[in-house]
Amino acid sequence: MKLAIIEGDGVGKEVISAAVEVLDALSLEIEKVLLELGYDKWERTGAAITDEDITTLKECDCVLFGAVTTPPDPNYKSVLLTIRKELDVYANIRPIKPLAGIKGATGRNDFDFVIVRENTEGMYSGIEELHDDVSYTTRVITHKGSKRIAEYACKLAKQRQNRVTIVHKSNVLKSDKLFLETCRSVADDAGITHNDMLVDSMAYSLITSPQKYDVVVTTNLFGDILSDMSAALVGSLGLAPSANIGERYAFFEPVHGSAPDIAGKGIANPIAAILCVKMMMEWRGDTKSASLVEDAVNHVIGQGIITPELGGTSSTKDVGHAVAEYIKLQQER
Repeated sequence: MKLAIIEGDGVGKEVISAAVEVLDALSLEIEKVLLELGYDKWERTGAAITDEDITTLKECDCVLFGAVTTPPDPNYKSVLLTIRKELDVYANIRPIKPLAGIKGATGRNDFDFVIVRENTEGMYSGIEELHDDVSYTTRVITHKGSKRIAEYACKLAKQRQNRVTIVHKSNVLKSDKLFLETCRSVADDAGITHNDMLVDSMAYSLITSPQKYDVVVTTNLFGDILSDMSAALVGSLGLAPSANIGERYAFFEPVHGSAPDIAGKGIANPIAAILCVKMMMEWRGDTKSASLVEDAVNHVIGQGIITPELGGTSSTKDVGHAVAEYIKLQQER
């Protein structure tokens, strides 16, 4: 497997370093390609991502990505949106599952659901007009985009509890009627039990009754908001990984941003980035390595080796090193 590694900006440099130490501990045959993308590159060269970078990414099988800073400059080309479109990684997968020993905002641990977010269109279509007195963003919902994200959600549901919740706002947004009807049709054809929820009601229900849900499929912006909100159930954005999956490529990134306020302090939580390694192993069909990474994370948390936002005193490097050492120990047995 050929893997592109992009640290990005801010704490991305720290958490990806920890995740790569964990990846190396698995002793797999992986060719690593280091790439610099993001705000720091943009400041220095005038381009956050170039055509040459895209060519290099397309020569790899998947990407491990840290975080990126996006300035409020209309001339700045979004790194994430560019990669998602160029690699056509249309399905954003965000598992919301409790970790042993960590209590989230609600104090409950009886949930295990996955948000499947359409990743290439919707409000993040990139079709915008900026004027002095008015701005426009075009929300694009296509049958093709809706169908393939629904198919991915149904495929995942068959591996889990065979049920899907479709989240939309079709009572106000007419474009969502196409998304809802397409998802219903795909679920019916696949024999998947399904229901649907308006996004505002869903936001409330995910916090009050998260145990009711298994696979949640929704549009780009709604999925972005709901998954960040749901990280509170787990305990921190620093514990939430994600995968961007397409027909050919996969792209793995922690849900959190570049957090410039704590960058360089060595206190960023690397668990989300490390769990991205777990998701990468699942994607490549290596369930043994995926389980080992998850076991190592739970063991380290159980030992109290956690970063300050979770109440601990360990550094980013401490956590990553402890996870890697546990993996090495288990492999020696």
